Amino acid sequence: MNIARRAVLLMLAAASSGAAFAEDKYPSKPVTVVVPQAPGGANDAIARIVAQKLSEQTGQQFIVDNRPGAGGNLGSAVAAKSKPDGYTLLLTVSSAHVINPSLYKNPGFDPVKDFEPITPVATAGYALVANNDFPARNVSEMIAVAKKQPGKIAIASAGNGTLNHLIGEMLQKAAGIELMHVPYKGASAAVTDLVGGQVQLSVQSLPSSISFIKSGKLKVLGVVNEKRVAALPDVPTIGETLKGFGSTPWYGLFAPAGTPKAIVNQLQAQVAKALEGKDAQDKLAAVGCEPFKSTPEQFGALVKEELPKWARIVKESGATVD
Repeated sequence: MNIARRAVLLMLAAASSGAAFAEDKYPSKPVTVVVPQAPGGANDAIARIVAQKLSEQTGQQFIVDNRPGAGGNLGSAVAAKSKPDGYTLLLTVSSAHVINPSLYKNPGFDPVKDFEPITPVATAGYALVANNDFPARNVSEMIAVAKKQPGKIAIASAGNGTLNHLIGEMLQKAAGIELMHVPYKGASAAVTDLVGGQVQLSVQSLPSSISFIKSGKLKVLGVVNEKRVAALPDVPTIGETLKGFGSTPWYGLFAPAGTPKAIVNQLQAQVAKALEGKDAQDKLAAVGCEPFKSTPEQFGALVKEELPKWARIVKESGATVD
């Protein structure tokens, strides 16, 4: 072997070894976790639980960076355009990732092409809740009341095209009823008016409504998720009344497309380890959520499976956002 060729091979080997070493030592500096929603919401709370655990486990800071705007599109687009080196991640909610591409003409990101799926983190409990003066005590009674007053019973949402709006549309179709949709600017405003009696019903995440349910200010008629949730173990799912009905929103961690597989796998393993701990599980339970673990491949398949499902629901609802 001549000297020049040997030198080239040594350089290539060193470069390869250096890349592997860099991945083995990941993270070697702080990591930014972009949250495309405002502080104080469910996604923000979950991100902070995960970031704290990852910081403890790796010895490097995982810093939550809230980038709200355009229903989650702004932060998702920022993360999508970041350098694919594992130092900028996205922790987002399923509605922003698999519904927005059908809801917005130009969301600013492609949920499949622009990201490497790492792992889901948690599922959120969602429930159909009612003002205490509403006569129904469960889903069957709600359907009976609604059929006697088509288009008269108000169902509040956090805004046109939001997850709770679309779940409400799914419910109406499954039950064969017509409700009056009242969109608000955020879940907090919707819950406030629901408690006050200005509207009768709403589909709400448990992080937004569990305190009102526990204090008796709202009553829960049924759980949206496919299975009963730990936070409300005695409350039946809507699917127990309307066969086949159910939706389980999730929160998941992504990296920009092109992030090395070794880093993706390491992050998945670290999150799985964090979710095994009682402390993380208790903190998730406190906001009405439960751990949700899978491989990157399984998570990617879930995203691809949900995109056409929600595209159909968005089309049927007629919801659009410019």
